[in-house]
Amino acid sequence: MHSLREVGKFRVIAAPDLAKYGYGADRDRMEKDVRRLRRQGLLTDKTIEVSRKKTLRILTLTKTGRRLLKSANRIADEQTIYHGLLKPREAKHDADLYRLYQKEAARIERAGGRPLRVILDYELKKNLNRDLALLGHEKDDPDRKAEVAERHGLQLVSGKIPLPDLRVEYETSELELRHVDLELATRDYRPRGLAEKAKAGFSLYSRPEDAARLRRVLDEREITAGILSL
Repeated sequence: MHSLREVGKFRVIAAPDLAKYGYGADRDRMEKDVRRLRRQGLLTDKTIEVSRKKTLRILTLTKTGRRLLKSANRIADEQTIYHGLLKPREAKHDADLYRLYQKEAARIERAGGRPLRVILDYELKKNLNRDLALLGHEKDDPDRKAEVAERHGLQLVSGKIPLPDLRVEYETSELELRHVDLELATRDYRPRGLAEKAKAGFSLYSRPEDAARLRRVLDEREITAGILSL
């Protein structure tokens, strides 16, 4: 059930990451569970090509797996559960969000906090667009857009409302409810797009091989945001 919960919350997880974080690096135990869940039709286990020389083994829930998880009442009602791949081309990026979450969750816990809920950009975008549509003829009014952005804990930047890859809602050591917005930046980000994400107040992470270039872009634009290593 723990594996189903983790995969369902993040839509897709790389098998090595699930072994490391979900099973304390006990790969054999994870493989045994994955085989059982796959045979029961609850989990999909496939290997995709991410470059000419690299492949990635990923795990996703099936529809049956999602139904079982929801019916078992083993997860909070407000936590969205996903199944299947939404954008296969972005599977590597989406799978890395689980690792990103683990890095941030560790930071929260070191400060005495407790992660409560994970919200992916799909859900944030759906809720934001719903409220923007309700503005009707005022949809292009900057003040009204800023109000909607604030309602969703976001900011209006250069007339746009940037969305993070991942939001983590958590409880502080003082029992206050807060959230942190996380962005996994890559070398493919255009300078303007990266600057907008930084100005929106997102915590920026990157893969080690991309960090130097991204820091250079931020320095050139005189933006003081840091880049945390994935």
